[in-house]
Amino acid sequence: MSGIRKSYNEEFKRQAVQYIQEQTKTVAELALELDVPAKTLHRWLGKYRQFQSEPVASPEKVRELERQLKERDQQLADLTEEMAILKKAVHIFSNPKN
Repeated sequence: MSGIRKSYNEEFKRQAVQYIQEQTKTVAELALELDVPAKTLHRWLGKYRQFQSEPVASPEKVRELERQLKERDQQLADLTEEMAILKKAVHIFSNPKN
């Protein structure tokens, strides 16, 4: 690794975190854009993040909602299958053979 280490003032850090929160890009993409290591941005997020500035559709939120949707779709498919089986069982047991 090269020995030159960049130093950033508090204002730059706060503005960078605010910028990250306003974007829908990943931290890695923004790290390249801002020319700051992603690890450093994550550390700044932990320190300066203000949740009221978060966009409604942050990438993390979208991924979490997509995961929940897939989970609910699977639950719905399972329940639909169970209901079909129960309907068949009720039909079989409600029609006694002669």
